[in-house]
Amino acid sequence: MLADSVARFRAAYREHDIPAHYSGALNLWITFGGGAAALLACLSQLDGVTRAEWLTIPAAFLYANLVEYLGHRFPMHRPFPGLKLIYRRHAGQHHRFFTHEAMAHEGPRDLRAVLFPPLLVMFFFGGFALPAWWLLATLASANAAWLMLATGIGYFLNYEFLHLAYHQPPGHWMTRVPGVARLSWLHRHHHDPRVMAQRNFNITYPIGDALFGTLERPRG
Repeated sequence: MLADSVARFRAAYREHDIPAHYSGALNLWITFGGGAAALLACLSQLDGVTRAEWLTIPAAFLYANLVEYLGHRFPMHRPFPGLKLIYRRHAGQHHRFFTHEAMAHEGPRDLRAVLFPPLLVMFFFGGFALPAWWLLATLASANAAWLMLATGIGYFLNYEFLHLAYHQPPGHWMTRVPGVARLSWLHRHHHDPRVMAQRNFNITYPIGDALFGTLERPRG
């Protein structure tokens, strides 16, 4: 059973914040279908990649993990000037729709409270991925730039898959993917209102949390 405060918020959110035309299925297709198409488009630009250029992938992976960490820890949990809509969307809505005691969505329309909204996609890719792509294209090579962007898109798709898995009902096939259960605990703990602004900001792999001392693992 949902706590009364969560049930009331969900009812109000569904009535006032989910557009009547919203489709969870379409959102999924746009996120994963569009993301996969963008990833393939980036890979199609590669030509004769050297060994040194392949090293762009692990570097871009670590960069994406830190962007995830810093973006989540700061603008998504602190009301910075000019970014308050992002804070409201995440801390004010997502964290009230889902608490550590009520992590599962209840239907396709609830996916609007789970999947990245276009505003946040533009914020992260426009603010972090595109400048890095331009810098690598200018200072390194076109292959390095496209590998960085492809890795960023792949990371985003991985992020969305894991975050969606964390908010599935118990027994759903996504919750049984190897590694998801342990990562899910970290995210569920982050959704405890008492610690959400202090612990477990990585949604995917807790590299940033480990580096900056904000990781809290299951006890025992």
